[in-house]
Amino acid sequence: MRNEPPTTPTAPVTDLPLTRPTGCPFDPPAELARLREEQPLRRMRYPDGHEGWLATGHSAVRAILADQRFSSRYELMHLPIPGAPPSLPPAPVGDLTGIDAPEHTRYRRLLMGRFTVRRMRELTARVEEITAEHLDAMERRGGPLDLVEAFAQPVPALMICELLGVPSADRDVFQRHTAIVTDHNVTQEERTAAYLAIQEILHELVVAKRDRPTDDLLGDLARSGELSDEELAGIGTFLLGAGLDTTANMLALGTFALLSHPEQLAALRGDPELADRAVEELMRYLSIADMGLRAALEDVEVAGQLIRAGESVTLSLQAANRDPARFPAPDTLDLRRKATGHLGFGHGSHQCLGQQLARVEMRVAFPALLTRFPTLRLAVPPEDVPLRTASNIYGVHRLPVTWDKA
Repeated sequence: MRNEPPTTPTAPVTDLPLTRPTGCPFDPPAELARLREEQPLRRMRYPDGHEGWLATGHSAVRAILADQRFSSRYELMHLPIPGAPPSLPPAPVGDLTGIDAPEHTRYRRLLMGRFTVRRMRELTARVEEITAEHLDAMERRGGPLDLVEAFAQPVPALMICELLGVPSADRDVFQRHTAIVTDHNVTQEERTAAYLAIQEILHELVVAKRDRPTDDLLGDLARSGELSDEELAGIGTFLLGAGLDTTANMLALGTFALLSHPEQLAALRGDPELADRAVEELMRYLSIADMGLRAALEDVEVAGQLIRAGESVTLSLQAANRDPARFPAPDTLDLRRKATGHLGFGHGSHQCLGQQLARVEMRVAFPALLTRFPTLRLAVPPEDVPLRTASNIYGVHRLPVTWDKA
């Protein structure tokens, strides 16, 4: 007789909670906490009728992210967002998020050496220069202004463009197309068109770098001869999108969170050495990449539950990062917390490749902004800040701020 893996009693099938509490722009949907307490890995109903799983507990989410028996391939997944297409095509060439080993391993091996902690810290001086230039421009212009447009978007955009070797003149075009690619309100056709537009520009750039290699990431990869033009353009598209969108939203939403927690803002302003812990805590607390997806390649037991081959699992990173079993008082923003083990950058083989660059940018930008403008404050009531809810990356569309002139 074959022994079946043990399973715990399964709670009723649930839908994915999506509605955040009114007046609490930094908190996940309240229903996630109840589901996590009741059963951190439970059955979930998908909009297309598929019955898969929802993981809300830190331990369960981390285990699935680390397990190679769960696939990241888009075409194997059922999507949890109402109105999403019933299925996705395979990942475009170079999109590391939607592929598995050995293809993923090959790309990541080529890129890892170019995103080490040491190499990213060598960029600190340039991040400081770009940050100071934009703070100078803000000071000359005066408030009120939109911090997203004036600071949060252009700082990481210039850095990723310089790192890749993309002309800064193309930055606005890339930002516009990236916003479309991550917008849940646009059609799949619009997203595809925006993605292809980015890739076309990068393909032309890659061809130029083949003829005349440059001292930047795309130039290095072109010189190595290990990737085709299509692969180089695809990887460039992937890295550009990730570098433009995620850090920009962290800088904007992170500033909004700090302005809404004056005691934490005062702590960081008074002690810039707190920046390292502040970055990790803001990543945990905000969890702007709030969701991950995996598909079981075979039967796998996790947290006492048997996930069958072919079933999709939605990973609530925001619920996992607020799990009291891992983080005491998890709903409190505490910049002195040692938020080691948060899943804001993911975990496992698909952990964010550019996380060290993002850390450098945030470590520099937050203290510099708060030091330059000690009276920085919202220029509108908090409830009037437009939230970016219909996107793969949570954040704000605009953050109107002002300050007292010296």
